Amino acid sequence: MEDHTATRISARPAPALRRYVGSYVGFDLRGFPAGVHCGPPGRDLTAVISLSGPLEVAGGVDDGSPVTRFDCVAGGLMRRSVAIHHDGRQEGVRVSLTPLGARAVYGLPAADLAHQLVPLDELLGALGVELVDRLRTARTWAARFAALDELLLRAADRAVGGDPVSRVRPEVAEALRRLLAARGRVQVGEVAAELGWSRRYLTERFRAEVGLSPKTFARVLRFEHAHELATMRDPLPWADVATASGYADQAHLVRDWSEFTGRSPTAWRRGEVLLGTG
Repeated sequence: MEDHTATRISARPAPALRRYVGSYVGFDLRGFPAGVHCGPPGRDLTAVISLSGPLEVAGGVDDGSPVTRFDCVAGGLMRRSVAIHHDGRQEGVRVSLTPLGARAVYGLPAADLAHQLVPLDELLGALGVELVDRLRTARTWAARFAALDELLLRAADRAVGGDPVSRVRPEVAEALRRLLAARGRVQVGEVAAELGWSRRYLTERFRAEVGLSPKTFARVLRFEHAHELATMRDPLPWADVATASGYADQAHLVRDWSEFTGRSPTAWRRGEVLLGTG
């Protein structure tokens, strides 16, 4: 591990894209031991464009899920980690789309991609092919991020009938906003009552747009917070991670962690050779 190098460059998308795209991250990781990286579930739909060899990805960790090779891959919201098999080197760009941004960039609701991994160019067509080519021929991260802005703005401009997010029921958009703002630490029944809907109806409409129920999405958000704390360079003890991210106790965290990653927290930390690279 002494000879490994890790580069991670983050950027915000152009202002006109920020309702749809949360962030860009460029990464170049070299010299690490080969292994399996757990790509955790979170609030965003993730697309990854490889700048080196194909990505080898499975839809679950240690569960026998088949490994598929992608040059570029797009995923919907998940309730479990994906397994990224690597030889110690990864180079690429990660794009995080908001749940409502799927309509603008991909032309379909996030629910249509839930629990799936698909080639990015299947969603973007010729724009996807051009995007991959532009990113691979660019020589700087700034140029790659500028290409993302240009191509994703063109994708969003293809939408017919104005802003596609405006077609989302405002109650669903507000429920999503509240869950995100509270990082999942909110009672779904209370949100439904404040919106004037029954919990059952909110659950149906939310799942039809986002792909997860509001209760499951809240659990994903709490796990996402815990995962952020656990991947800091000086991570908190697990009991403190549980408290800070809204779990009832450490046992509650362990149950969710095992469900979302396929591993206990201790086994995850021991097996994650890219830990600390961002």
